Amino acid sequence: MITGYVIGESLRAGAVFEPRGLRIRKVSRLDVSSSVTEAQPDLWTLVEYETDTDDVTGLADALADVLEAEGGWYTDFTAGDERVVVFSGKVFRFPRGDEAGRAEAIAYGRSVGTPEHQLDWKE
Repeated sequence: MITGYVIGESLRAGAVFEPRGLRIRKVSRLDVSSSVTEAQPDLWTLVEYETDTDDVTGLADALADVLEAEGGWYTDFTAGDERVVVFSGKVFRFPRGDEAGRAEAIAYGRSVGTPEHQLDWKE
């Protein structure tokens, strides 16, 4: 099973994200005004999802195609023992707990402007 989330505001204007078999688990609105950059809004819509598909690559690529390139946006999800971190046009896949894989994704996030405190996905 794949579980993850996407922040609604991280999607490019006009982007459509509709992978088959995705089920919404929860939608919530968060006031994150104390921890965002100028390129990010104060309120975020968090869409948590799950799917039974085993098409990790398809889901990751679909997300990489719709995420906004500006502002350091990313999303992440788990598929079994694997962590997948997705930026606009870039996907990182590594075993959960793999510090080298995590460090590579974090370094990339820094390079595209993701605030340090937002590079905090759980293992």
